[in-house]
Amino acid sequence: MTSATMVFAVAAIPLAVTSFSAGSQQPARQTQADDYTRYELLAPGSAKFRILYEVTATTPGATHFFNAIRRGSVASDERVTDLASGRPLRFENVSGSVARAGGVRGADSTGEYIRVALARPVPANGETRILIDKTYFDTVSYKAGGDTLVFSRPLGIKRNAVVLPTGYELVSCNFPSQVIQEPDGRIKISFWNNTPPQAPLELRARRSAAVSAAPHPLPPDARRRLDERAHQSREIVYELQQPETHAFDLYHDYTETRPGVAEYRNVVRAGSKVSRPRAVNLDTGEELKFEVVRNDSGEVVIFRFTPATAGQSVRLRMYETYTDSSRYGLVGGELVWDRSFGRPSNVVILPAGWLLTNSSVPVVVSQTPDGRARLEYVNPRTDEIAVLVTARRR
Repeated sequence: MTSATMVFAVAAIPLAVTSFSAGSQQPARQTQADDYTRYELLAPGSAKFRILYEVTATTPGATHFFNAIRRGSVASDERVTDLASGRPLRFENVSGSVARAGGVRGADSTGEYIRVALARPVPANGETRILIDKTYFDTVSYKAGGDTLVFSRPLGIKRNAVVLPTGYELVSCNFPSQVIQEPDGRIKISFWNNTPPQAPLELRARRSAAVSAAPHPLPPDARRRLDERAHQSREIVYELQQPETHAFDLYHDYTETRPGVAEYRNVVRAGSKVSRPRAVNLDTGEELKFEVVRNDSGEVVIFRFTPATAGQSVRLRMYETYTDSSRYGLVGGELVWDRSFGRPSNVVILPAGWLLTNSSVPVVVSQTPDGRARLEYVNPRTDEIAVLVTARRR
């Protein structure tokens, strides 16, 4: 997802309430992806924290998105931004009944929601990314006494960051997290919860004169190792063909935020051969142009797109088919997949008719709608993981 460094104020403009007559068709269920929340703790003792919530609406044709206001929290200073264009969006606060009528299954009728009017209907082969900026007042989640503060809150979103107030050091954190100093000197605690339950986060901090106004300079290589893993935008899905072919289809997603950049270069891994490339701009559903460059050093697929300007971003999805006999095939009748992953989010779908027998790295296993095994690997660390998978015919 894109960095929430620029937001735009916009007044809440009333929206027309959608009504459904008896017997009318129920709206499609609201679906979403790529949720990321940044909590910025405001002045100790205020019980206030700013929330920057990035989310992707994925229901094809949807014109609105609903975001729940957590019970027990009082929301204020709300504004919403379309991340593709950087422009403010219209919104209003509505009841849970309105949210349920708009596609939020199981919405609490006594609850409160922010209803956002999307800049455009969600494309059939794309998605719509938004940023919801709001401030919560919550005396249960955020407490302070003397020089110490406590932020204790169960977090259902899997990717999160909490930024301490200026001049505070981290004393304790009960959930494995990256600790990264912001350019302005504040300490950020960031994590990717790759377990099914909520993260029962509890962190404590205290005032410290040793926390400088700005971090000391680090070499570029060290600085790159401190990139926030939970906020990285690269995801990949591998769909394995039958192992005799040594082939697998894949698509990988990436968000480009640098103004003026008009192409993405995908360097094909040594030992792999690429075919059937194509790509779409997920914000619009537009098919993109590409070319394959082959030389003595290997293959590069170049995807071209309309560049973003300052405050904008572009979400790309690139499709390819790889053939790689050294990393995927049959060994003694057993399917063997042996490949390292550098992205934080990686999915491998086994071919039809095969059952999982081994995975060298912890994995979440599920079934696709057509009955194939789906293996999801989340690596919250900044290094690669070497994944060995074997499978057997049913």
